[in-house]
Amino acid sequence: VQLQASGGGSVQPGGSLRLSCTASRRTSSTTMAWFRQAPGKEREFVAAAFRWSSSTHYADSVKGRFTISRDNAKNTMYVQMNSLKPEDTAVYYCASDTSLILSRVRQVDGYKYWGQGTQVTVSS
Repeated sequence: VQLQASGGGSVQPGGSLRLSCTASRRTSSTTMAWFRQAPGKEREFVAAAFRWSSSTHYADSVKGRFTISRDNAKNTMYVQMNSLKPEDTAVYYCASDTSLILSRVRQVDGYKYWGQGTQVTVSS
């Protein structure tokens, strides 16, 4: 499975961006997620949409500001990022897996497939 992330850019604090992640195969049976990695830091979980169900999961740091969604007809996942802060600056990666169990949805090593990353910079 190939994942293509897009939509990154530079915005001022308080601004918004929407990232997209398009998969080369159908996504209805996959758990899809966003992770991010800031310079000098480990990759961290941002948000996930669990396969088959409509359940979504968010890191506490983005809850209420980011919204994950998916359009299975387009094999695409999105994350709408509002009220962006400088600490949201990072390379954002999309990931997917077909057999991930719910208890591992926030774990980097739970995902088999990764996109190439897209840079998000929040700065005044």
